[in-house]
Amino acid sequence: MLQELRIRNYAIIDELDIRFDGGLTIITGETGAGKSILMGALSLILGQRADSSVILNREKKTVVEGVFAVPDKQEVRKFLEKEELDLQEELIIRRELSPNGKSRAFINDTPASLTQLQDLSSLLVDLHRQFDTLSLGSADFQMMVVDAMANHQDLIHQYQLKYQHWQTCKKQLATIEEQKLNSTKEQDYLQFLFNELEEAGFRENELEELEEESKLLNSSEGIKLALSNLTQQLKYSEQPVVQSLKQLAQQVAPFTDAIAELKELQARLTATQIELDDIAEEADRLGDKVNYDAERISQIEERLNLGYKLLKKHGFQETKQLVVLHAELSGRLGNIEELDDKIRLLIQQVATAEQEMKNLGARISEGRKKQLPVIEKQVNQLLVRVGMPNARLKVQIETVEPGTTGMDAIDFLFDANKSNQFASIRKVASGGELSRLMLCIKSLIAKKVNLPTMIFDEIDTGISGEASLQVGMIMKELAATRQVICITHQPQIAGKADRHLFVYKEKAGKSIQTNIKTLSASERITAIAQMIGGDKPSAIAIENARELIANA
Repeated sequence: MLQELRIRNYAIIDELDIRFDGGLTIITGETGAGKSILMGALSLILGQRADSSVILNREKKTVVEGVFAVPDKQEVRKFLEKEELDLQEELIIRRELSPNGKSRAFINDTPASLTQLQDLSSLLVDLHRQFDTLSLGSADFQMMVVDAMANHQDLIHQYQLKYQHWQTCKKQLATIEEQKLNSTKEQDYLQFLFNELEEAGFRENELEELEEESKLLNSSEGIKLALSNLTQQLKYSEQPVVQSLKQLAQQVAPFTDAIAELKELQARLTATQIELDDIAEEADRLGDKVNYDAERISQIEERLNLGYKLLKKHGFQETKQLVVLHAELSGRLGNIEELDDKIRLLIQQVATAEQEMKNLGARISEGRKKQLPVIEKQVNQLLVRVGMPNARLKVQIETVEPGTTGMDAIDFLFDANKSNQFASIRKVASGGELSRLMLCIKSLIAKKVNLPTMIFDEIDTGISGEASLQVGMIMKELAATRQVICITHQPQIAGKADRHLFVYKEKAGKSIQTNIKTLSASERITAIAQMIGGDKPSAIAIENARELIANA
């Protein structure tokens, strides 16, 4: 509930504090006194954009501050928690405008954005002005009205979660399908490279090992000759070295007892003879293993040529790099093949998500359709009360592609003259008709939406007499369960007030300023009588004023 509005340096208001109570508060005043200025100031703390032209004294900033009692609404508490704002007994929303054009906003002294102000104020206040009735023609507002009557917000929330999941699955599918399309373009080339390496079948270090084997085979004749000569000289020549050493050791052996050092020399000769004999045997064995193999050399050269070609093609230096590339290509080709499996899985997920979403959407549609005759009947009854007995509202619903609010399109159709020629509200209804129609609709959904404060700014334009009386009665009914504030020129509406505020202008020095006061019982009678009969009301006007107040 709005408890207090504080205005400083705004338009023709120097300083003004207005206290508000529950029930129905009526604001009246002479033309040009500043009633609409109050609504402009209030709009600032509700998050509307600022215009520095409203600053009265250009040497000071403009400040508008609203004090609200925190309603017992989970939405408000959740908002404050989400935005990390302090939860106190009061909510103080402040807006400051500087002469340089800068604007600042605060919620409980914490800096806030306009979006935060708009989101929070939408949970606290419904500001209904004559020109705000344009929203009545918007698809979003019309959908909100039907959904408020159907009271299925939890179902809509479930649907929206499913809708978001469906959208996510579709985006994932589109992404994978695009990857598949791009991959298909290079798949043939990747397959060619893979097949080339697969057919070559190189193992790690193979080319390096073949190079060593090639060196061996191409030197095999020289190696075999050298080993043969070595074996020959050591064991099988006319004077074999091994035999000579054996003989020399035997010649020295008789004298080893005479000279101790000679025994060591004889042992070394024997050891050398044994070692050289072993070398000769080893050289003989190696010679038997080394053979020139032209066919093998040809095979190696062919294999090396293939390997060198692939190394050059890919800019590599080692066989293991070809092996790694072969594995990478295998993985990439496998991933491309896996895309088909992912696409099949996502197609199924999209279908499942779509069906689950549509099942919820169908339930929402059913709930909406049940409310259409209820809305039409009750609004049309209210239209009679507000002086539009020939007007009719018709709510049309049609199935459309799934969207964030379901699978329906809602259109409010209007016939002002019982012509049975219904057309969209935004095309046929006048401003006055829209104002009264909006009032009827809001009074219908007020309990469902549960807004703590409703403000009406001169929506009574174009009506009088009984219609005004009925508008006042509807507002009085609304005020039984919430705070209603109404600016009006109609005495029939003003007579319904629980509290009557009067806006007036007064001279302050060389300037004219706006002020406001709460009227006493006698002052109310005079003010309403003046609304009926002018500045100097007749006795009949005064009596009528008394009756209006008494019948409230």
